[in-house]
Amino acid sequence: MPFSTIIYKVNNPIEIYRQSINTLIPDLNEEEWAYIKQALKVQSIPAKNLLIDTSQSDNELAFVAQGLVRVVYINDQGKEITIRFLKENECVLPCLMLRGQVSSQYSFQCLEPTQIILYSYSHLEKGFDDYPLLERYGRLIAETDLNYLQTRVKTFQVYNAEQRYLRFIDENPGLFKRVSLSHLASYLGIERPSLSRIRKKRSTH
Repeated sequence: MPFSTIIYKVNNPIEIYRQSINTLIPDLNEEEWAYIKQALKVQSIPAKNLLIDTSQSDNELAFVAQGLVRVVYINDQGKEITIRFLKENECVLPCLMLRGQVSSQYSFQCLEPTQIILYSYSHLEKGFDDYPLLERYGRLIAETDLNYLQTRVKTFQVYNAEQRYLRFIDENPGLFKRVSLSHLASYLGIERPSLSRIRKKRSTH
């Protein structure tokens, strides 16, 4: 069944993406936007399906217009480890995340019916000379991804499991209600029974 027939769509995902770009680059003009727009692809994907096949990806930037995506790493023992959640108005550049890694060990799974915008990063790079603002946009996207990864590493170095849990629900109150306990436990780096004990402990306070 085609993806587009089994999901409720947001009114205009392309316009949502433009608004997201404008928050980073308010000076983006119509000519620059037209250059970006010509290479955009909209996909509607049902829950539990893969957003991106990293083994075949053309270094595409993925922007979530609607829905929720789980970024999963599969370790050498075949265990799935959740390393990130992507919600509405967030994007990721898989080729940056996978730098120096084995792409087949990663997957991007839709947890909800999801609408995404895919944009070839090579197309963005081709416009750097003619449209300097696009280079700035590409740099900001890369910096955002790197900052996220650095912050995530730091949380495991500085905080214990309970502190990581409390930080997550404090920073992601809406997202907390949209992910399963198993996925959240995986993201926090603990087993589900441990997360249940932490939740029970907090509920008695």
